[in-house]
Amino acid sequence: MKTLTLIIALVLSANFSNAQETKTGKTITVTIENITNNNGSVILGLHTKDTFMKGRGIMSAESKIVDGKITVTFENVEEGSYAIMALHDENDNKRMDFQENGMPKESYGMSNNPVMYGPPQFESAKFELNNQDLDLKIIF
Repeated sequence: MKTLTLIIALVLSANFSNAQETKTGKTITVTIENITNNNGSVILGLHTKDTFMKGRGIMSAESKIVDGKITVTFENVEEGSYAIMALHDENDNKRMDFQENGMPKESYGMSNNPVMYGPPQFESAKFELNNQDLDLKIIF
């Protein structure tokens, strides 16, 4: 009987502790609607200035493509300056593939949809997340 009482007490305390967790950050929802085909998936990374072009970012997500579209949500993001990079990983090898001349073989895009002449820059892709949730559209 003591064991049963202990188990019930543990279950209830776990439920109450989970109920007290609160969402402190905001939500960023990213939509891409112009994907050329449904092959592979789209990989997205949420970056700060320190992580931009240096790896996966502070959060990452991956989505299968349906009818040339995806929608991904980053949850519980603290206020600050961020940039989002997105890659259409057509062959699902989890990286960008390049042609012999160094140009990307796969489509990609960034927040703010900057026109680029050279490597992506954080300053042209950055946005501010303040006191409300944010919806972004990225164009490949």
